[in-house]
Amino acid sequence: MVLAGGLARRMGGGDKPLRRLAGRPLLAHVLERLTPQVAEVVLNANGDPARFAAFGLTVLADPLPDYPGPLAGVLAALDWAAAHRPGMATVLSVPGDGPFLPPDLAARLEAARQAAGVPMACAASGGWMHPPIGLWPVALRGELRAALLAGERKIDRWTARFGCATAEWPAVPLDPFFNANTAEELAAAETALQRAGRAPIG
Repeated sequence: MVLAGGLARRMGGGDKPLRRLAGRPLLAHVLERLTPQVAEVVLNANGDPARFAAFGLTVLADPLPDYPGPLAGVLAALDWAAAHRPGMATVLSVPGDGPFLPPDLAARLEAARQAAGVPMACAASGGWMHPPIGLWPVALRGELRAALLAGERKIDRWTARFGCATAEWPAVPLDPFFNANTAEELAAAETALQRAGRAPIG
């Protein structure tokens, strides 16, 4: 699940995943890194799904109103998996503005989850946690829906109820979980790509 259901206030509004980086939408960079790691990709976005038609993805709106945050996007993915992919046990979520995702993200999160014996795992880099980048069990969708309806919005507070492992990546020379929240950060990502010579990162 690529999470793109926010309002992008710090970017001035609009769809961050459609902002251009090195001549391509941010979402194209995300998909390039994510698609080889998973069985299928869906997109969480609100409003008219036609604006993402060029990517050929199933677009899922938040199942709750008023933009309740990334947990709502996760719930949309879990519900979709339960309805359309009954053999799928877990869903991986990533933000739509993270162009440098590591190629071993899914594998390392699953390994961390299994090693810790807990139902979930999330990513970290340079000592910082990235709760929206995580592995989620489809079986907990009922509990997640109940928590959201009760007003829960913080990912780490909800995952703490069940147990969440952490997989850590180095943040140098470039943080694989860098995300472009502002125009300045988008420009920094452009510079980083130029310096890396567009070589694989992470």
